Amino acid sequence: MNADEFLALALRNPINEAIARELAALALPDAWLVAGCLTQTVWNALSGRPLTYGIHDYDIFYFDPDTSWEAEDAVIKRVQAQLASCEARVEIRNQARVHLWYPAKHGKPYAPLTCAADGIDRFLTVNTQAGVRPTGNGFDVYAPKGFDDIADMIVRPNPSPNFSAANYSAKAARWKALWPEIRVMAAEEQLSGRVT
Repeated sequence: MNADEFLALALRNPINEAIARELAALALPDAWLVAGCLTQTVWNALSGRPLTYGIHDYDIFYFDPDTSWEAEDAVIKRVQAQLASCEARVEIRNQARVHLWYPAKHGKPYAPLTCAADGIDRFLTVNTQAGVRPTGNGFDVYAPKGFDDIADMIVRPNPSPNFSAANYSAKAARWKALWPEIRVMAAEEQLSGRVT
């Protein structure tokens, strides 16, 4: 699978397509539609399921140097109002703020990010390390580890500094229940001491 094939499948989901279209209109700084809503749409297309099947939420990352909660909250409300007709749970997060709340929520340090793609780089699994964003003449696609795990329906841990084996196990179990044909790689074997 290449970037064009991934994009074509991901945008077959009408919710992904609507969010991508609205992202262009909203003009948020460094904004991307990311993660599971893209990967799981591809899984659904490959396995013949309804395109929105099993998708818990739709994530938008953006990067704004204004790290105040008030600024992020205003963006959240604006985006949710624009996407109210999607009838889907949409999560919007300013990646410039993650280091401010992550340690308290997850008990691990989190180095500041420099752009939204940095947040994609730190996703829990390789197969969710993907993002799309509208450009003036199409879309940018970001997938730092490529598309093999997505196309092959493999769930593999991403050895980032904030990896959590417990979160990985819970997420993989949820996905396996919804998509029994996925292959889940054991975190211990894949990471082999690279994450503490």
